[in-house]
Amino acid sequence: MVKAIFNISKNMLVAAAAGTTLALIHWEWSSTGLDQMIVPVALAYAVAALVDEIVAMPVIALATRRKILRQFTANWDLRLVGYAVRFVVALLTLILLRADVRLLVAVPPLALSLHLAYSTRVRSRAERQAWQRLAHTTDALNVVDINAVLHTAVAQAANLFSADEVEVELQADQRTVRGNNETITYDGFGTQPSFINGSVIPMEMKGYDGSAVGMLRLRFHGPVKLSEREQYTLRTFASALCTAVRNASAYAELNRVAEEHAHAAAHDALTGLANRRHLLDRGAEQLGQRRSEGVIALLLIDLNHFKEVNDTLGHAAGDRVLIQVAERLRTAVQGDDLVARLGGDEFAVLFHGLPAPAVAAHRAESLLTALHEPIELDGMRISVEASGGIAVAPSTGGMTELLRRADVAMYQAKRAGRRISTYAPARDTADLGRLALGGDLPRAVADHEFTVNFQPIVDLGSGEVVAAEALARWRHPARGTIDPLRFLETVERSGLLPAFAEAVLDQSLIAAQSWREAGFDLPVAVNVSPRSLLDARFPGAVLARLRAHDLPPDRLVLELTETLTLSQLEVVDQVLGQLRDAGIRLALDDFGTGYSSLSMLSRIPVHELKIDRAFVTAMETSAEATAVIRSTVDLGRSLNLVVVAEGVESEPQRMALWELGCSAGQGHLFARPMPAARLLAALHQGAGGRPGTLAPALHDEGAVVRLSPGRRSGPRRVERLPHLPA
Repeated sequence: MVKAIFNISKNMLVAAAAGTTLALIHWEWSSTGLDQMIVPVALAYAVAALVDEIVAMPVIALATRRKILRQFTANWDLRLVGYAVRFVVALLTLILLRADVRLLVAVPPLALSLHLAYSTRVRSRAERQAWQRLAHTTDALNVVDINAVLHTAVAQAANLFSADEVEVELQADQRTVRGNNETITYDGFGTQPSFINGSVIPMEMKGYDGSAVGMLRLRFHGPVKLSEREQYTLRTFASALCTAVRNASAYAELNRVAEEHAHAAAHDALTGLANRRHLLDRGAEQLGQRRSEGVIALLLIDLNHFKEVNDTLGHAAGDRVLIQVAERLRTAVQGDDLVARLGGDEFAVLFHGLPAPAVAAHRAESLLTALHEPIELDGMRISVEASGGIAVAPSTGGMTELLRRADVAMYQAKRAGRRISTYAPARDTADLGRLALGGDLPRAVADHEFTVNFQPIVDLGSGEVVAAEALARWRHPARGTIDPLRFLETVERSGLLPAFAEAVLDQSLIAAQSWREAGFDLPVAVNVSPRSLLDARFPGAVLARLRAHDLPPDRLVLELTETLTLSQLEVVDQVLGQLRDAGIRLALDDFGTGYSSLSMLSRIPVHELKIDRAFVTAMETSAEATAVIRSTVDLGRSLNLVVVAEGVESEPQRMALWELGCSAGQGHLFARPMPAARLLAALHQGAGGRPGTLAPALHDEGAVVRLSPGRRSGPRRVERLPHLPA
């Protein structure tokens, strides 16, 4: 109705405009000839056409939500042709009317034919343009990002259907996207009411299989009814949107799976840290930018005795320890530093952008300190000790070389008894020989290539030999004598440790028995691996060897090292208790270097403390080293323990140790490690004609010796060592 009234009013206005134009130019139908009629009629028709455009186009633009300029330019060529045809018909009508009124009967068929042709052409073009717009709209949905699909669908649907608001609601995650052809007004989950109260045209987004992924809604301020063609277009658009949503969702799922696989390929499954591959890739990338990114360094961390924890408590408990270690490292790192797990109990930290190489050591110390706190595991506190090696990126070479250098530094730290060691080229002795040693171990054990040398332990006051420490040697048929620091580590990591330990113990007990038969009843000290303490059968095996060689248990001293992480395990307490109860003596080696602590003395029933050679070497120049030795001696005296100093190289060191109250020592001052037969010959020969001694006495037996001022006050009677039976 409104449309009809508008059209009638418009046509009346157009006719009035044409008539007014003819009146203004004083044109009269009866007074003009044919030749004088064309121009006035053309002018009047042009004014009428202009008025028609000015009146109709804004109204149509408003109804279709188009911009006025866009409406004016749309189909201008067809409208121009239409105006020209109607002008010809009008002019022809006037000519026929002037010639003969009866000829007007030909005008309606002609006008109808022209109208039908024009209408068909207009509809054809409108259909073609509608399908082109639909094709363009659906093409715009061919993206793989779900956000882009939904946002594009809202804007394109608003343009295509001239909707005031378009809403897309997904069933899967209840996501709703709402907006118009210019902006997105809402994008979220759940429902939120629309502010447009008018017509709502819903359409399910169905696929070819009939299943729907959501709902498409067109909202209009006023009442709107879509034509059949528009309804079909809406169904087609909704179907295309359904396909686009499914494709985008499938792509998102594939992308998620690919990202998971990529993450899994670059990260450790247990701890979530970067793995070796990711570490090498990131390191190679940073090394390529080293000139502008500062100093790059790598810290390699190895947990001490983690295998024993795994073997004793089970792999599940070991995994929990690794997870907590990883979390502590992840929390303690700074900035872009990368934490990685290389496998087993090895971790790595890639330091990036350091201002100076020295900063790497400081950060490494902080990280290892973060691991120091005990870990709570099923009501049991497990102490975590680790060794770390630091290597600064070389000027040439890639990540493989940097990783090798950090590995070398880490094992240097282990051998030196330090928590952290920095790579030094002068100490880099790593080569392929280490791998070859592992392959030679079975043959070496079977062919008895391992021998034992003995270093005597001497009473510092009298010079008398009071014991001997067994030191394993490997006489390789091709490589000659191999440094113990190299092969002991290989043995420790192999499955041949029990056989190796038994061979060393047998040779040590044979030597002690031979000395005893010769009149020198000396205890023999043998180093024991921490792994052996996890074997409940170990005490029985040791006692069986003692019985086989007819030696009293108190002639054997077992030296314990690196047991900090094991000292809280019940099996260790049981093994050490059985050994002590059987009469075997226990010594705590490397006391004060970090592998031993005061807390261990309250748990491990030892008889002796051995001061590390590093303190003895430094005592002449370091007040701190002297203080550590004095404290250890006083502690030993308070606990009724023998204190033995390692690495005594000179008489001044011997004298200083004796003045501090240290009762015994070993080192090159007295003798280097030697075979059992040579030591027996040295005992027979003695020092200064005194069998059983290797150094002159610092005093006459029973004499009163005054200590130097500032060391100890008061006289002291020197007696025979009370805790090392001769």
